[in-house]
Amino acid sequence: MNYLITGGTGLIGYHLIGKLIQNKRNCVTVLTRNVNKAVKLLDERVNVINRLSLENIEEADIIINLAGEAIADKRWSRKQKNKICHSRWLLTQQIVSLIEKAKSPPNLLISGSAIGIYGRQSNQPITEEFKDYHEEFSSTVCQRWEKIASKASARTRVALLRTGIVLAKEQGALAKMSLPFRIGLGGKIAQGEQIMSWIHIEDMVNAIIHIIENQTLHGAINITSEKTVTNKQFSFILANTLNRPCLFTTPSFLLKLMFGEMADLLLYGQNVQPKKLKMSNFKFKYENLDIALKSLLNG
Repeated sequence: MNYLITGGTGLIGYHLIGKLIQNKRNCVTVLTRNVNKAVKLLDERVNVINRLSLENIEEADIIINLAGEAIADKRWSRKQKNKICHSRWLLTQQIVSLIEKAKSPPNLLISGSAIGIYGRQSNQPITEEFKDYHEEFSSTVCQRWEKIASKASARTRVALLRTGIVLAKEQGALAKMSLPFRIGLGGKIAQGEQIMSWIHIEDMVNAIIHIIENQTLHGAINITSEKTVTNKQFSFILANTLNRPCLFTTPSFLLKLMFGEMADLLLYGQNVQPKKLKMSNFKFKYENLDIALKSLLNG
């Protein structure tokens, strides 16, 4: 199977590639802006390119589009918002345009998205059918991103990964969240009632493989554990896993002062449920947060 992957040096892409190359029949090509970084980071069996051509599209059986400027790494200035948007929209549009031109289109386009498409919500369960989005920046980014990718559905199967908070040992949200707890300053954010929809990196990768192997899966797919938690619960479980106290509260005004509009990602949440994954008999390895965190932090 020939795979073309964008965002291959990111958290999800890196772990996915590690899984794919375990099968010697798979051929993986990664499109990246930083060839040197990719060559150093990725296995020598991975082909690395820095330009996308029609030939690349026609050679691929499956395209997995995960590229995009990290949404929570920097304060949302106008410049940063443009980078977040354009890094997703423009590359996705290029891929879709080439798929439309291809004599032999890929069998599947998997394209990134996020549960941020729903915007801030109350605690009601949200499945893929939910359409009452709260219009804000994260939702706008994902809505347009999905709309662009969906144009390829005339030529191929399209799956949109509405990804929750991905928990991994060495990168991503967990490393940032763990730091204050490790030094004894951890605690909940504001009232701590906001819902956190999360997924273990191993289940994230396995969910993508599951989508590849199940041809009935298409459209938007929530990639989260069904056992969501509040921020308060997450904080206590994380503290217990690290054997550290959970005493402090980070007030909302401080987060807004530090991060501006981006603080909304921490102050609000969504109770997202993986209906399509469950209905297609996907089996989560890490359904419960305490087991997931122990595997990552105490392993």
